[in-house]
Amino acid sequence: MDLASMMKTMLSTDSIAQMSEKTGASTDAVRSVLLSALPAMLSGAKGQANDRNTVSAFAGALDSHAKDDTSDVAAFLSQVDIKDGKKIVGHLLGGDKDAATSAAAEKAGVSKAVTGSILGAAAPLLMSLLGQQVTQAVQAKPQANAHPGGAQQAAPSGAGLLAGLLGGAQQQAPAQQAGVGGLLGGLFGEAQQQSADSNPLGGLVGGMLGSGDISSLLSGLLGSGK
Repeated sequence: MDLASMMKTMLSTDSIAQMSEKTGASTDAVRSVLLSALPAMLSGAKGQANDRNTVSAFAGALDSHAKDDTSDVAAFLSQVDIKDGKKIVGHLLGGDKDAATSAAAEKAGVSKAVTGSILGAAAPLLMSLLGQQVTQAVQAKPQANAHPGGAQQAAPSGAGLLAGLLGGAQQQAPAQQAGVGGLLGGLFGEAQQQSADSNPLGGLVGGMLGSGDISSLLSGLLGSGK
């Protein structure tokens, strides 16, 4: 699953319809809010993965959300806890949360409260898709499954994968802790070899985002927005 596939899931008819039902906002409002705010949320994910102060907690969150079953996106969203989702939004957007929420609300023509609920519904799905992609990417890396002596072992899944990369999370050396971030950077597709070498989690996230304009990608997926 690449970034385009992830965004197709986020913006699918089923996803938008369920978020509309969950929040009481129109489907047009949901589309508009997502189009406006998803780029900032994705950039926030990249920032979390590349910041040595947040990468351990972010990797743990991805571990947890990677276990979610998103095969039926409507069913998944129907069970989403918007209050918890808003906490995720706060972590991803940080100090930019109010500005991003206000901008999305103004563009969609809805209140900040409604916009916050839409983002709170969308955030758990975004984290689940990111977590699943990171798990797949780590499993695909031969070094993730190798014993120190070179022998291969069955790849762990979910928390085991990223916990292995974290090497004990808070107890690891600063250089090792930074290394986790590069892996996520790769998912967003940035050609930052030095960063990827020192921070694999950040590198995975960067690879997924790619060098293109996320807003343009979302606009293309939404088409006319109808």
